[in-house]
Amino acid sequence: MAGKNSTWEHWEKFWDKKQDINQVYSNDDRIYLNLKKITAFKNKKVLEVGAGSGRDSFQIADDNATVFVLDYSPKSLEIIQQLNSNNKSHIHCIQADAFKMPIPDNYFDIVFHQGLLEHFRDPLPLLRENHRILKPGGLLLVDVPQRYHFYTVIKHILIFINKWFAGWETEFSINELKNLMRKAGFKTKGEYGNWMRPSLFYRMLREALGKIKINLPLYPKGFKVTRKTRDIIRNRFSEKKISYYTYLDIGVIGQKKELEK
Repeated sequence: MAGKNSTWEHWEKFWDKKQDINQVYSNDDRIYLNLKKITAFKNKKVLEVGAGSGRDSFQIADDNATVFVLDYSPKSLEIIQQLNSNNKSHIHCIQADAFKMPIPDNYFDIVFHQGLLEHFRDPLPLLRENHRILKPGGLLLVDVPQRYHFYTVIKHILIFINKWFAGWETEFSINELKNLMRKAGFKTKGEYGNWMRPSLFYRMLREALGKIKINLPLYPKGFKVTRKTRDIIRNRFSEKKISYYTYLDIGVIGQKKELEK
């Protein structure tokens, strides 16, 4: 799979099909909530890189932050501009290459990206560019797919037969991600994981049936007792380190070194 890449054309095609943003799965508030544990957003300058729909950014902007989004896909930025017109908090759009951002050094308080780092064979230059534009003491949140998951197997089969929506993608263990961020100059301030809701099976079924015009709801109702039991088990299990080998997505929050006084 060495010759496969995730290209601009893949993302233009993807976002062209996702004009109805209400039919795209959200991030379950995990970006907002995990950053909120560490810092307040009020009066902060925040950048989302590889913004996609920008929904996480709107949530942060609602907390009185000044928020920018950066993407190289015009289709993605069109969706964000549409959401801008319907949202009380306006966010600022930048079309640019994430590896060469037209942003001064030491500019942002917070930078984050979800579903971006895994699309580059050498992710370290991207993290170093994130480091460059952050103020001393600034925070970077990186959210990526977790390696040890059945989803990884399915994904690589689809990549092999040229059926993966993004062309190419990798994944990380929690230790790999922390080590990458350390090499880019960050110290770890927090880490988290997220299980898939709804399940992978349901999402695959919904995608397959959608191709023959049978539309299942984005989130199935299920049974209240089952959901409650599942949530109790997951909450207890999440306290154990082994849970990081079962999550679908993992995230690490790193901090740029503060200037010495």
